[in-house]
Amino acid sequence: MIDRLQQMENRYDDLAHQLSQPELVNDHEKYQKTARALSEIEPVVEKFRELKQVRQGLEEARAMLADPDMRAMAQEEIATLEPREPVLEEEIKVLLLPKDPNDEKNVILEIRAGTGGDEASLFAAEIFRMYTRFAEQHRWKVEVLSMSESGVGGYKEVIAIIEGTRVYSQMKWESGVHRVQRVPATETQGRVHTSAVTVAVLPEAEEVDVKIEAKDLRIDTFCSSGPGGQSVNTTYSAVRITHIPTKWRWRSSNPSSPRRARSRWARATAARRSAPTTSRRTA
Repeated sequence: MIDRLQQMENRYDDLAHQLSQPELVNDHEKYQKTARALSEIEPVVEKFRELKQVRQGLEEARAMLADPDMRAMAQEEIATLEPREPVLEEEIKVLLLPKDPNDEKNVILEIRAGTGGDEASLFAAEIFRMYTRFAEQHRWKVEVLSMSESGVGGYKEVIAIIEGTRVYSQMKWESGVHRVQRVPATETQGRVHTSAVTVAVLPEAEEVDVKIEAKDLRIDTFCSSGPGGQSVNTTYSAVRITHIPTKWRWRSSNPSSPRRARSRWARATAARRSAPTTSRRTA
């Protein structure tokens, strides 16, 4: 394990040196990639360096036990450092465990009011405010993509993107149904209501381009039908384009603008559909 940790420390120093180079600063895409790689191994390297300091301190303290004048101070130092060594070793083992590949991604947050009518919409608004405050504490950016308000000031549905450091790693456990039992503001007789909202936390999909070959399309043209009249049965004014199911061809690319993140999840979801897509246009 020590050899692996030493390799990670060497890589950390190399990445830190690269970030200080002017040519890397001018390349925004490569700079972000290098900074992300540095932040991923930084916690492990910090713990490893702390462990090395503890072990060095123990070695020096044990060497001082032979000196009668320094023995008391050495024993005190050993009593302080010895319990710290196994704790650091366990913390490093935890940090080295395999991680969810989505942990570093931003998230799409979807909150929808469920059972409870207007009270559920108020509860959905409170849930969204809670996540917004949580994001502010972690210095994450929240951008609302769509929102449907109710007549009492709540939300029937709200969809937002949350961008920041390791957002999905801390938000992924929030998915599910959230329920509250209380006397709501909409109640006039003091009765307890049960309301529920659904919360979905989805990792942000990678930006992709879908390439459709002309040979994968079937184009049909049609004439207008009817008893007669101008252009009826004489003009091919209706066009139908059908995509024949084939293997999709993907080409990954990085987003050029934060605003393009709003449609990444929707585009990636649509691209995974295997059924034929038919569109019709009438001139």
